[in-house]
Amino acid sequence: MHPDTLQYHAALEPGDQAICELLAREIACHLPEAENKVWHAHPVWFLDGNPVVGYSKLKHCVRLLFWSGQSFGEPELAKEGSFKAAEARYTSVDQVNVDDLARWLAKARDIQWDYKNLVRRKGTLERLK
Repeated sequence: MHPDTLQYHAALEPGDQAICELLAREIACHLPEAENKVWHAHPVWFLDGNPVVGYSKLKHCVRLLFWSGQSFGEPELAKEGSFKAAEARYTSVDQVNVDDLARWLAKARDIQWDYKNLVRRKGTLERLK
C-alpha cells in the first residue's frame, strides 16, 4: 500500500479507519496488480493508468466508489455522478460484505470505461473491457 494511503488512514477516526483498512486489504487482495496512490486527496487504485476503485471519507460515512460500477449490474451499488460510477456507503466496518466486495472487484477488472483519456476525448467515455 502506498505510504500516502497509510497517512490518509492515520488521519481518520477509529471507526472510519477500520472501514478503510478493510477496504484497502480486500482491494489489494483481489486486485494485486493495481497501482495504489492518493489521487484528488483520496486513495484510488488504477489498472494500466485507469482508475477503477477508491474510497473517501464523507461527512457521515465512507464512500467506496467504482468508476465503472454502473455497468456491473449490481443493485447494491448506487449510481454516482453523470458518467458510469457507482458507490456503496458505510458507517460501520460490519456493513462491509466482503463477498459482495470480492465480486465487485472482479467486475472492476473485467468491466472498464476509459477514464484515463476522458479529457482528451472531451468528456466522451469509451468502453475498454
